[in-house]
Amino acid sequence: MPAALSKAPERQLYELKVYHLKNADQEARVDKFLQQAYIPALHRAGVKKVGVFKPVEAKDERLIYVYVPYTSMSQFLQLPQKLQQDKKYAADGKEYLEAAHNNAPFERIESTLLRAFEDMPQFEVPNLKAPKSERVYELRSYEGPTEKIYQNKVQMFNQGGEVKLFKRLGFNAVFYADVLVGSKMPNLMYMTTFENRASRDEHWKAFGADPEWKKLSSMEEYQNNVSHADIIFLRPTEYSEI
Repeated sequence: MPAALSKAPERQLYELKVYHLKNADQEARVDKFLQQAYIPALHRAGVKKVGVFKPVEAKDERLIYVYVPYTSMSQFLQLPQKLQQDKKYAADGKEYLEAAHNNAPFERIESTLLRAFEDMPQFEVPNLKAPKSERVYELRSYEGPTEKIYQNKVQMFNQGGEVKLFKRLGFNAVFYADVLVGSKMPNLMYMTTFENRASRDEHWKAFGADPEWKKLSSMEEYQNNVSHADIIFLRPTEYSEI
């Protein structure tokens, strides 16, 4: 098919769920539910890969991050009904799904809905060789001071070539995406992955020294387009598929 007639890949939707947990018992219950009930049910519903991650550095509150990629908005909207009709899901997840109000398996769930960037319309499973216990996944969140200025940062990733630069330097990105619905907006998020922390530091050192980045970051039209950035270091669980 001629290039002019070829259709660009559909930009996927991503859901990033964060389970907030108070103790090891809740963490174990959610791990069991995700591994034995939720992820298998998502597979039956047409979701091919699911990522599950935990912070590298332990804090007072335990967190589990669940990344679910959808092929379309309809797949996202249809999932709750499919799960409700899935008898095996109900059986496999009974302990979690039918927990009593005074014995909940989590404190709360935080959810963010994202849409893939044009320059990386579909997620990718990273090509890493190190054991999962050594890998570092870096989740970044960039907020913009206004909606218009935020779009300038998105343009910097796409038309400006920042996504291509990350790819050339081997950052093994899982996704780059706009936040459509979330507690922090306007906002974009992306996840890059590394064999270990030393590799992560080496990659970012190379990024900062790269002539293309120096030129891009010094351009007047791309100044002051991030008002707040969050960086979270994560490690995939043994049952994570990403």
